[in-house]
Amino acid sequence: MGKYMIRPLLSLERLFFDEKEGRVNYRYGKGAKDQEKMDYLEFIARVTSHIPNKGQVMVRYYGLYANAHRGKVKKASRPLHIVEEELRRIPSKGWAAMIRKVYEVDPMTCPKCGGTMKVIAFITDFSVVDRIISHLKLTFTAERSPPPPEIAFQELLLAADPPVDYFL
Repeated sequence: MGKYMIRPLLSLERLFFDEKEGRVNYRYGKGAKDQEKMDYLEFIARVTSHIPNKGQVMVRYYGLYANAHRGKVKKASRPLHIVEEELRRIPSKGWAAMIRKVYEVDPMTCPKCGGTMKVIAFITDFSVVDRIISHLKLTFTAERSPPPPEIAFQELLLAADPPVDYFL
């Protein structure tokens, strides 16, 4: 990509479209006399001819970067001469630490005895979770149902911008 940015296919400063004739003029070389005039369809065909076909290899690697060299090194089981910097994985904070930070409550503390709990399994199947909840006779109902979206949106707007009396 960098090669294309350094040396583009054509310069827009040297390109001119003559609307009267419907032709594209392209100046090339050092003198302004060197021009090539062509039909706009021919110009489009010339520009698109530089676009490679799908899967066509445009960049070839030689020397240490070539596939053949890497294959020979792998076969000989000697280390590559190319040194790549290894990225160390930064461990993310666990879910429990994030809940503790946001809600200021430790989810790994037992609500009955206050001891530290540990995770023994992750259940991802919804039917199993529903069976466990129904077996433990747990209910997750809110004290009151949420308001309809229109009313909730209006309440948020009113809470964000208190009414101002413009006419004094």
